[in-house]
Amino acid sequence: MIPALVLTAGIGTRLRPLSLVRAKAAMPVAGEPLARRILRQLHAAGVRDVVLNLHHLPHTITRDVGDGSDLGLRVRYSWETPVLGSAGGPRQALPLLGEAACLIVNGDTLTDVDVGALAAEHRRTRALVTMAVVPNREPEKYGGVLVDADGAVTGFTRRGSSDRSHHFVGVQVASADAFASVTPGEAAESVAHLYPMLIRTQPGSVRTFVTDAAFLDIGTPEDYLQTSLRLAAGNGDALRGARTRVDAAARVEDSVLWDDVEVGAGASLRRSVVADEVSIPAGTAWAGVMVRRADGPLAPAERRVGDLAVAPIHFFDNGS
Repeated sequence: MIPALVLTAGIGTRLRPLSLVRAKAAMPVAGEPLARRILRQLHAAGVRDVVLNLHHLPHTITRDVGDGSDLGLRVRYSWETPVLGSAGGPRQALPLLGEAACLIVNGDTLTDVDVGALAAEHRRTRALVTMAVVPNREPEKYGGVLVDADGAVTGFTRRGSSDRSHHFVGVQVASADAFASVTPGEAAESVAHLYPMLIRTQPGSVRTFVTDAAFLDIGTPEDYLQTSLRLAAGNGDALRGARTRVDAAARVEDSVLWDDVEVGAGASLRRSVVADEVSIPAGTAWAGVMVRRADGPLAPAERRVGDLAVAPIHFFDNGS
């Protein structure tokens, strides 16, 4: 199987303030950091060589992943300063990947795409890029991929468009030549500019692999909470991190607790996310919020409650 690049360098703007504590890929999802979930899936698909690109809070990822040996993988890292974007990042990582083509996997989604079949389709068509897509059933939330009858990508739509489209589920195979025009080390180079250029200059070079794979988003706090609850499937222990202590007289419902959280006697938590090392005071009630330690400037919509920073989850669920 070809090597994989997992995109984990992003600063997680849509996941703030949670992403002020951990990088997106380091956030626990039903008891396991997201990056490790993705890596386990890649190993099961036959991948053995993986590169993660890093920029924002990199130590929160590397401490969980290490060299990948406990997962049966060789994991290496492509460091970005500044962050290089969805095209610049892969261009920077090419020397580590060392192949004519590689899988590129978004670090903020979970899907069960058959990556072996995806890679085979890429080889069959000799495309530069092959994107795994499903029918776009939520165009009000997601932008779309426009596809012709032969499976070639003809363009992209913004969210809210009425055009019939497909939804990219965050896994693709790309040939090294796809990034030939990207200057190494150039910041903020995006595939949103690169792929339309490839479509214009080399029609048919960007193609789709249509699948019925499941897709779970981690892009916003609401998505993160919903995905965590879905994967936990009623197992409350899977939603509680290491060394977390919940008083027997406290009530915790549909909430995610990260590591070293303490919930005091008589406290109530509902549909909330509590970040690392937070102590929820006894007798307090919290619903639909994100809570972290107020150890720096507050993010937009956060308010200070004692030594805690609190923000509503739904404020951030705008898909932007």
